[in-house]
Order: sequence, then C-alpha cells, then structure tokens
Amino acid sequence: MAPLKSLPLFFLFTLLASTAEPRLTTDFYSKSCPRFHDIVRDTISSKQITNPTTAAAVIRLFFHDCFPNGCDASILISSTAFNTAERDSSINLSLPGDGFDAVVRAKTALELACPNTVSCSDIISAATRDLLVTVGGPYYPVFLGRRDSRTSKASLLADLLPLPSSPIAKTIRQFESRGFSVQEMVALSGAHSIGFSHCKEFVGLVGRNSTGYNPRFAVALKEACSNYPRDPTLSVFNDVSTPNKFDNMYYQNIPKGLGLLESDHGLYSDPRTRPFVDLYARDQDRFFKDFAKAMQKLSLYGVKTGRRGEIRRRCDAIN
Repeated sequence: MAPLKSLPLFFLFTLLASTAEPRLTTDFYSKSCPRFHDIVRDTISSKQITNPTTAAAVIRLFFHDCFPNGCDASILISSTAFNTAERDSSINLSLPGDGFDAVVRAKTALELACPNTVSCSDIISAATRDLLVTVGGPYYPVFLGRRDSRTSKASLLADLLPLPSSPIAKTIRQFESRGFSVQEMVALSGAHSIGFSHCKEFVGLVGRNSTGYNPRFAVALKEACSNYPRDPTLSVFNDVSTPNKFDNMYYQNIPKGLGLLESDHGLYSDPRTRPFVDLYARDQDRFFKDFAKAMQKLSLYGVKTGRRGEIRRRCDAIN
C-alpha cells in the first residue's frame, strides 16, 4: 500500500472518512447497555407467550422495514398532518399490530435501563432473530450499531416490496436489484412457515383452473373465507401443517398444492426457483443454514451509522 502522503488528496479523504465510519459489531452495547440482549429477549418472549402471532408479525415487520430502503426503523414512524409515513402506505396497512407493539415494549424497557442509547432499528433486528429461535428457527449472530432514519415517506415505497400476487419474474428482479440471489429469495420465502395471510390476498385465486391449489384445499379455503366480504379481517395460516413452528413444511406443502399465496405457487412453477423448493423440502438443515445467512445479510442492507441517522427516543416519532 502506498504511503498516505503519496495518495491523492481526494482518495486520502475518502480513506479517512471510511475508516472513521462506525462499524456494526455483535458486542456494540457491551459497555453502553450491557443488558441489551437480556432485555430484548425477556420482553419479546413475554409478548410471544401471550400473543403467539408475535414472532411472525415481527419477522414481517423486519422485512418490510429492511427490504425497500434499508434497515433503519422507518417503518415504525407515524404519519403526521404533513407527511404520510411508510406504515400507512397501502402495502403496509395489513402489518399486524403485535409486531409494532413488541418493538415499542422493548424500546420502553431499554430506555429505562439505558436512556437514548439503543436504536429502534437494532431492536427490530435483535427481536426478529430471538423470536425466530423461540418458534424453532435457526440462530444467527446479529450485528449492532445501526442508527434510525430521520425520514419515512410512503411515496418512496412505490413498487419496492413484493406483493403476494406479483409474478415470480418481477419478484426475482426486485431481490436481484438489492443484491440477493434467486436461492436467497427462495430461502427468505420460508418466513411463510409461520404467520397468516388475510383472505383478500388470495381468495380471488382460489378455484381458478390455472392455479396450483389442491382441489380439497381450495374448497377449505373458500369455506374459511366465505364471510370475507363482510369481515375483511378473516385470515388463514400460511402453513396449514405446522402453523406455529418454523420448519421446512412450507416447502413440502407447495408441490402438494397447499401453498396459500400466488407467490408461493410461483416458486414451484418457475424453473429458476423450483430446484430450491425441492432442496429445502427434503433438507431442513440446509434450509435453516441458508435462511439464517440470508436473514443476516438482509439485516445489514442499507443500514445507517454515525451521523447518517439518529437514536430515536420514541420509535414512532423523529427526535
């Protein structure tokens, strides 16, 4: 490497700036908030016991925060009279309240123990991993030190999040544009191993000859959603076999016509994704390994550190 004095001024500035930028580490709060992990784990475990849908809600919240514009807790900010925030965009209106509540509870406990120290974006990432483990999923190290976004605009989400009805080709493009491979996309789809989807997201497909629903499953779905026009909150578990356990049954169900969403069926109908569905259906250990790596990678996407973000005192409001 050339001596610093021989480097052009521009490159020297860039080098110094990059080395001064804070880095994420697994022990980021070891001194500033040593009980960080215990507080998050205790808070979200209590929430999961009383509300078993919490794990799926937080994992979905994590994805909707990180995937569009990076993991910065912008999904948590409330709208104002002058701005419609991300959480009030049409694609986010169905996010379960348990996810937001779990993060708020953890933030409240952390503010009492370590005021103005822990970011909301770090809480989401840590809570997601911990809740995943509580429902049987894989463990992976969570790197910490993120800062929270100072902005949140629904208008910036246009066409950035995959829809349940999106063609698989479009979903692949969305993931690839963020540096995720087809295999990583299929692995992350395994989050549908837990949680539920509202009838409005799939009821229009049920019964069509061109879709991959098992006939008996289609009849059961029609019956479960029969009152949907009068009760839009009606929903069905994403994995009808083991709905509260994180495992590879999601992939085993798809070839049998037991996938719930159009995007689920698309994974098996497209030759680019089908081999990975088959792989994860027969090898849960491989699925867990690939899912953990993809989740860790997603948790590092577009993070803000140092002066590019802030530590919010309240997760739903900019300081």
